[in-house]
Amino acid sequence: MYGENVRPNSPTPSNTSTPALGTLLVDTSRADRVGEFRGVAGPYWSLRPVGGGAEWEVEPRHVRPAVLIEQLRARTARLNARSRGEVL
Repeated sequence: MYGENVRPNSPTPSNTSTPALGTLLVDTSRADRVGEFRGVAGPYWSLRPVGGGAEWEVEPRHVRPAVLIEQLRARTARLNARSRGEVL
């Protein structure tokens, strides 16, 4: 149902302050790609795929907290790829 699982994993909006390391965020400039916050690199925020992989940079204005269903999907996709032997 629409409206379920809409609580973000961070109590503060991502565009007003720097989130905690590991916070799951959505990069709206890349087809709503979910990534873990890894730090600040100049004017950009560094994100990486859930569970590891190559980091990418994004402007903070294109980031929002991941809702619970997005967090679940990202973690499930990672576990499925691992079970297929695609990632370690």
